[in-house]
Amino acid sequence: MAHYAEFYDLRHVLILGRVTSGEGGRIVQAGAEKVLKEEFPELAIGLHLPEEEAERRVGQAIAAGKPAGDRKEGGMKMRFSNPSAEIFVPDARSIEEALGRTTHLAVAAHQDDVEIMAFHGILECFGREDRGFAAVVVTDGRGSPRDGIYADYTDEQMREVRRREQKKAAVVGEYAALVLLDHPSGIVKDPAAREPLEDLKEVFMATAPRIVYTHNLADKHDTHVAVAIRTIRALRELPPEKRPEKVLGCEVWRDLDWMPDEDKVALRVDGRDNLAAALLGVFDSQICGGKRYDLATLGRRRAHATYHATHGVDEVEGLTLAMDLTPLIRAPEESIRGYVVSFIQRFAAEVEERLRRLDVE
Repeated sequence: MAHYAEFYDLRHVLILGRVTSGEGGRIVQAGAEKVLKEEFPELAIGLHLPEEEAERRVGQAIAAGKPAGDRKEGGMKMRFSNPSAEIFVPDARSIEEALGRTTHLAVAAHQDDVEIMAFHGILECFGREDRGFAAVVVTDGRGSPRDGIYADYTDEQMREVRRREQKKAAVVGEYAALVLLDHPSGIVKDPAAREPLEDLKEVFMATAPRIVYTHNLADKHDTHVAVAIRTIRALRELPPEKRPEKVLGCEVWRDLDWMPDEDKVALRVDGRDNLAAALLGVFDSQICGGKRYDLATLGRRRAHATYHATHGVDEVEGLTLAMDLTPLIRAPEESIRGYVVSFIQRFAAEVEERLRRLDVE
């Protein structure tokens, strides 16, 4: 493998063959991983075994023949820290092809955050063969509010409901892939926990997206901000050539219309209201749970389109606003906290200057 790595960009290797049956496969995997770690530490190659014994023995046939939609287990899996993590591919492509065609990637805290904050990326890739939108949902959805038919659901039942809903959205939106990391929110919010960060690095290395959408750092939801921070820190640990061209912090639990216009990234999201409504509508557990995210999200996009500019007629019918987080990736030494505070300071200075101009005090 080390020799082949001189010629090919190896990220994952699938171990197959009769010798890998039974405990032998784990011994081969452990031995190879030990050699790679001790003698070739610069190589980030993941070694993988199909979990079903029959699949190990049939060699190359399993790599070529099993449909992507059946490959939650088996096949070429990334090495996630959580055994319940899952990669879902809505179409007939292999996981490798699905991740490899990703150009736009959203990293969100919860199921339905993707559809609220990263609709721009979904639209950019919808119906396109030359682009692919993929999504990562970091948490497990157990703590979701519930009402109506879901009122008596246990946390585990809600977790399953929310996974199904997110997969439905991936089908409707024609996502290239959906990655469900399934972490508890407490782990994500723990600054000392490396697991979510390491999982995100695995995804970034496998997808190499041009644009990453995540939560904005001024969001008022702790888990959202934690996911944004883990995203930034994971991207900072990538080799410079693997980092995306653009990283955008988007709106869910705090609008960004307070930012000075020169700091806003305005993303056009009109022309597909039917698709937007369909994506948000599949999250029935949240709508029935008392939160009309579907109506509120569409209303916010229309409001931004109208109120974005104080003079002139509306030029678009839907906008989402984003905070440009790219400088935090290009300058890893810059303080995340200081960067966000600088936006707030510019906003305060703009308000103060306007009051000074218009008042005699």
